Amino acid sequence: MKNPAVLIINANRSEMETLAKELEEEGYVTVGASSLEEIDNAIEGEESIKLALLDLAGFDDSIWERCDRLHEAKIPFIAIAPQRSPGIQRDSMKHGANGLLVKPLGIKELIEHIHAALGD
Repeated sequence: MKNPAVLIINANRSEMETLAKELEEEGYVTVGASSLEEIDNAIEGEESIKLALLDLAGFDDSIWERCDRLHEAKIPFIAIAPQRSPGIQRDSMKHGANGLLVKPLGIKELIEHIHAALGD
């Protein structure tokens, strides 16, 4: 069975493309978004997205509105932070995150979290 689509949200397009390549090698279909507008378009127009990976770095506080929109659209998401912070963890959970990971990420660890978030 083909893995569901994963929305990769990262303000750094190069990091987004690297992660997309790694996930595609694991059999995932990916959709990328590196701006607030691209996030909005992906949430509105992509019914096949079953999970989002959201790197918080590079976005201002308006990213929390997008988190709320993901939650309202019933798209589970995992927040990714550049460092461990109780404030970021609290805000991530308050806005519907299914988990918070801290960089640097190992692909095996990330895949485990994806499977857990998707319930498979």
